[in-house]
Amino acid sequence: MPVAFLTGLAKESRPDIFGWLTSQHTLNTSKLVYIGLRSVDPGEKALLRKHNIRAYSMHDIDRHGIGHIMSEALKYLGEDTPIHLSFDVDAIDPSYVVGTGTPVRGGLTLREGDFIAECIAETGQCVAVDLVEINPHIEEIETIRVGCSIVRCALGETLL
Repeated sequence: MPVAFLTGLAKESRPDIFGWLTSQHTLNTSKLVYIGLRSVDPGEKALLRKHNIRAYSMHDIDRHGIGHIMSEALKYLGEDTPIHLSFDVDAIDPSYVVGTGTPVRGGLTLREGDFIAECIAETGQCVAVDLVEINPHIEEIETIRVGCSIVRCALGETLL
């Protein structure tokens, strides 16, 4: 929903909620990339197609590999685009991430999640990172470890 409001695809008539959001604050849908989609409802599919939003499903990752997908995605964004990585931990398969409120089987592996963040860091264009969908009331330790790993990778931590 935050992306829907920031792109102008969703509207809120109450100025006390999003009254500050003007056209100069909105995101251009041509600079959005979704990676690892696997549970997309018909309305979401229609929005992705209508607004030509770049999206890669788990099918794409299985077919081409995460390295190829990241190369394509970063090429699409271009070298002059500041990147905000918004990482939903529910993109990771629930066999690794239990502490999320929206688990869907068939997601990214832990390594693929870290790889995405590493690729973003390597560009030198990462200006912001957010990590969402962690619910410590469901499970705390392992899910938080996964989240911390993704954030560390996005901030430039490497194995060597």
